[in-house]
Amino acid sequence: MMTTTETAPAFPQTRGRTKGYEQRAVDAFLTRARTSFEAGDDEVVTAAEVRQVAFPLVRRGYSIIAVDAALSRIEDAFAIREREEALARFGPQLWVEHARDTAQVVLDRLSRPAGKRFARVGGLRYGYRIDEVDVVADKIARYLETGQSITPEQVRAVEFRMQRGGYREVQVDAVLDAVIEVMLAVA
Repeated sequence: MMTTTETAPAFPQTRGRTKGYEQRAVDAFLTRARTSFEAGDDEVVTAAEVRQVAFPLVRRGYSIIAVDAALSRIEDAFAIREREEALARFGPQLWVEHARDTAQVVLDRLSRPAGKRFARVGGLRYGYRIDEVDVVADKIARYLETGQSITPEQVRAVEFRMQRGGYREVQVDAVLDAVIEVMLAVA
């Protein structure tokens, strides 16, 4: 039973041995994000920061699925605000040109031959599975070339298994972040 000084957790908590996000870290980030969004203070949180935030995993933490869903909505809200501010400041032509340039850089990367789209880690280290990344890369390339349906949520939810000598994670993640940025910019 909760006392009058305790508050209910913001998200469902994990049980047993299942790990979740550390509650204090999540709560602190969400408070900072809310303050930034509402007050427009000097310590501005960006959509990219929301997308890239990471929390420690602990027992009895917040449900990862619930927190990630909330972060997706928060990222969307920040992206909309950033787009509106950029449109007001620079005009639609510059905004569209920036999104188009970013999309072209991503498309150039993804147009490389399968198995050679990203740098690989050494043969004894683990990186993202090449075949899985290439399948996702092909879907993203079709989206950028033809507008074939894919959503930011689908890109955010992508997970890759690991393999020795696989693609370098940081490069793949950077391209996925750029794709989400483009998608949110033109939404």
